[in-house]
Amino acid sequence: MQNNDTSKNVIFLVIVAALGYFVDIYDLVLFSVVRIKSFHDIGVSADDMLAKGQFVINMQMFGLLLGGIFWGIIGDKYGRIKVLFGSILLYSIANFANGFAHDVNTYAIIRLIAGIGLAGELGAGITLVSESMSKENRGYGTMIVAGVGLFGAVAAATIAKNFTWQTSYFVGGGLGILLLLLRMGTFESGMFKEVEKSTVSKGNMLMLFNNPKRFWKYLCCILIGMPLWYVVGILVTLSPEFGKALGAKEPLSAGTGIMYTYIGIAIGDIFAGLLAQVTKSRKLTMLVFLLISVVSMVLYLSAKGITSNQFVWLCLFMGISVGYWATFVTIASEQFGTNIRSTVTTTVPNFVRGALIPITLLFNVFVAYFKAKEPSGTLQSTSLINAGYVMMVLLTLIAIFALSQLKESFGKDLDYVEE
Repeated sequence: MQNNDTSKNVIFLVIVAALGYFVDIYDLVLFSVVRIKSFHDIGVSADDMLAKGQFVINMQMFGLLLGGIFWGIIGDKYGRIKVLFGSILLYSIANFANGFAHDVNTYAIIRLIAGIGLAGELGAGITLVSESMSKENRGYGTMIVAGVGLFGAVAAATIAKNFTWQTSYFVGGGLGILLLLLRMGTFESGMFKEVEKSTVSKGNMLMLFNNPKRFWKYLCCILIGMPLWYVVGILVTLSPEFGKALGAKEPLSAGTGIMYTYIGIAIGDIFAGLLAQVTKSRKLTMLVFLLISVVSMVLYLSAKGITSNQFVWLCLFMGISVGYWATFVTIASEQFGTNIRSTVTTTVPNFVRGALIPITLLFNVFVAYFKAKEPSGTLQSTSLINAGYVMMVLLTLIAIFALSQLKESFGKDLDYVEE
């Protein structure tokens, strides 16, 4: 009977973590979906859409960086459950406030606060699931969390298409409050309870930097995930601009692109999870998906005269090819001991998201470089496309090298601490 009750508790935990990630992704991508519509309503000119959009998204990403550190430490010091409650409350309040934004600076500050809140959701959920399930089956749990959660982007695109951008933010806030109530029945990780009783250092961020071997492992965990966020944050979010560069006959919709990309990521996450379980190798799975992602990006960047229908299919394919999010976060979780596992699992995905800031800056440098090389009077600039190719190659090579530096973690016993 006790085993049956334990199984029910684990299933409930996986469901709650999955729904939490659903709301997390909904809020995370909502700005990308409503950028044009909301900026138009608060008086941003067409010429400023790109620059001010990058400013706001970078503020959100900076919030994710700050929140990743804050919630990760809280999770290791005081428990994973406290993170699940605190983070969702913060970004739900920010969502409600976002519906009342009336200028770019206010918008950006609210997205910064939302980013801090959003940072805790995935790391705490994956850590809890990883520590509560058997080492042979935890990959299925994290696969379900990511697979269900990523459909939050579909919900964001659907609601934004049928309602005002303000209503879209209010819905996100309401979903967060409902989930907060559901979380009253969740339980703390047994592994954390054991470590909580000990005198070992917990949630000490410095432990990731004061040991060269540990720091290198941590850095590699971050680097293997960067191509995914490049696809979402640059190639798809800036699809209206890429569409013009490719000679699209009609404007491409970032909202539509986000929706189909995340549908693809959800599908890819399921296949990646199954492939890892079959091959018993998360590293091999990551490598396969990184190589497929190169193919998908090349097809997108070479789609001259792209149509809206082609765009949908390409976004779906790109999404599937970078659908290793759950696998990548699970790898990070499995590389470190219980006393800093929450810190790692929360900061790594948020540092990857936050890496969009330097990725965007470097991308813009390459755009400016290629633009300067074009003959004067060029009717259709190819600088955006050329910069897209360069960043694709650079980030993929870095990710593959970083992956080669990590040890296989499938089936690894997680009941240990970092000294």
